[in-house]
Amino acid sequence: MANPQFDYKTELARIPHEPGVYRYFDATGEVIYVGKAKDLRNRVSSYFTNSRQHDRKTLRLVSQIRKIEFTIVHTEFDALLLENQLIKRYLPKYNILLRDDKTYPFICVTNEPFPRVITTRRIDRKLGTFYGPYANLKPMYTVLEMFSQLFTIRTCNYNLTQENIEAGKFKVCLEYHIGNCKGPCEGKQSEPDYDRDIEQVHSILKGQLKPAQEYFRNRMVEAAETLAFEQAQQYKDKMDVLQRFQSKSTVVNPKIADADVFTIASDENCAYVNFMKVVNGTIIQTHTVEVKKKLDETDADILAMMIVEFRGQYGSTAKEIMTNIPLDVDLKAEITIPQIGDKKKLLDMSLKNVLYFRRERQDRAAAEATASASKKDRVLIKLKQDLQLKSLPRRIECFDNSNIQGTNPVSAMVCFIDGKPANKEYRHFSIKTVVGPNDFASMHEVVTRRYSRVLDEQTGLPDLIVIDGGKGQLSAACDALKALDLYGKVPIIGIAKRLEEIYFPEDSLPLYIDKKSESLKLIQRIRDEAHRFAITYHRDKRSRNSLISELENIEGIGKKTAARLLTYFKGVKKIREAPIEQIAEVVGADKARKVKEYFEGIENT
Repeated sequence: MANPQFDYKTELARIPHEPGVYRYFDATGEVIYVGKAKDLRNRVSSYFTNSRQHDRKTLRLVSQIRKIEFTIVHTEFDALLLENQLIKRYLPKYNILLRDDKTYPFICVTNEPFPRVITTRRIDRKLGTFYGPYANLKPMYTVLEMFSQLFTIRTCNYNLTQENIEAGKFKVCLEYHIGNCKGPCEGKQSEPDYDRDIEQVHSILKGQLKPAQEYFRNRMVEAAETLAFEQAQQYKDKMDVLQRFQSKSTVVNPKIADADVFTIASDENCAYVNFMKVVNGTIIQTHTVEVKKKLDETDADILAMMIVEFRGQYGSTAKEIMTNIPLDVDLKAEITIPQIGDKKKLLDMSLKNVLYFRRERQDRAAAEATASASKKDRVLIKLKQDLQLKSLPRRIECFDNSNIQGTNPVSAMVCFIDGKPANKEYRHFSIKTVVGPNDFASMHEVVTRRYSRVLDEQTGLPDLIVIDGGKGQLSAACDALKALDLYGKVPIIGIAKRLEEIYFPEDSLPLYIDKKSESLKLIQRIRDEAHRFAITYHRDKRSRNSLISELENIEGIGKKTAARLLTYFKGVKKIREAPIEQIAEVVGADKARKVKEYFEGIENT
């Protein structure tokens, strides 16, 4: 395709027949495309000489090219690596995206004295050694739970340098007293002894269970030889924990060496890639992503790029790569398409995952395409995407507690329908079963009362429940839903005020939605409305209680009588001004006389 503003023939003359990476620039000097090639000149020239074979997107790209740069490399594999790096650096608008829109958590073993094992969504290599990412949280928490059973790893944030320990700066905590820690903060455990456990943690996170099994077996034998049979039994129990963990893992075949499995399925606009990392015959990682197509990329091109991306991200050096399509590219590993046996079963498992993922994404896109394009529904669709809900959250109910200075605890529920407040659906709750300021117990009570009534009256459940508070309030609300057999049937989240973090049940790591997102602003608006409604009710109740308290100062007038007077006269001033006969009609002649004498006494002082 000839471009009158760009002399491509002159540019082609200087490009060699070598493997490498090429970059296209537009009139503004911005990189708009990065590509790789076994033969740079042949590949670049194909853009300008085979215009009839190009689709509209490729023709548009070629029309915008004003400059070409290239880098020669030794091998095609080097070209793949460099292409990957440059796409991440420049984010060209015509390249497929090698980025996932989610930030998955990692397990980090810190590099401080007496290392900790923590979870984080942010990578800082200075902090320690990272394992992951974990696209599925359940396996991550299973591993962490196993570590708590196998090892005594500290959970505190103390800076346990030798100087600090010798200076006696720290004291053992509850974790020491219940046997979950050996007290390195007071020098009760040596660093070499602690590090032996950490070495096993690293082995397990790498998918190597055999070193940990040998470690506990040797310590069991040593304990038995010194007649420490109780300690030997403890080590045997730890071996059993490892065995149970291994039996629950997806074991392909112990004879299968380390391998990476990649499968791809695509449609007109997107490709879907599944990755499985197999170590010692066991699947230890799995991850599926959607890749948006920009030009006429083939499945082979996309899969080759994603193999480089995933192997770098997960630190894989496996010598075998299994795929469902042929790849004519050097990836520094043997590429196979298994046809029979356990390897074929493994490939089928990966393909089943990627096909399910594709169908799910296509169904979601179809559902959203049929939704109204109004601003109201755009916000609800965005909220549905951000929170990964199954349906549009047309009815949202939000709960908030209010107990300023620990007095008159109340709760409130507000309701938004189609993104707008439904004032008639608002509800107040006076706390009945909780004594004193206890946010968690109060939240449990009001959620129980609200949805018990919904079930009794069959008025319909909301599409989303929002709890104003962090993990504690959310957990209390979830317990209430479990008692009503509603847990899992209604999506529920918590929003913490300080950093506007979104918490999900059974996930300790919060979600951070873009502060400018319409969906976050809707959640904030609902939360703020619940807070305003709760505060208003709290002030009204506190004011009313202060009036009742004033009337209780009258001898012979109790709380019930004071409340009856306020209900009838609507205020202390009207009670003071009312004739004794009118008061007597409400509380009787004797109490009416005492009320009039009280107010007359105040006026005469």
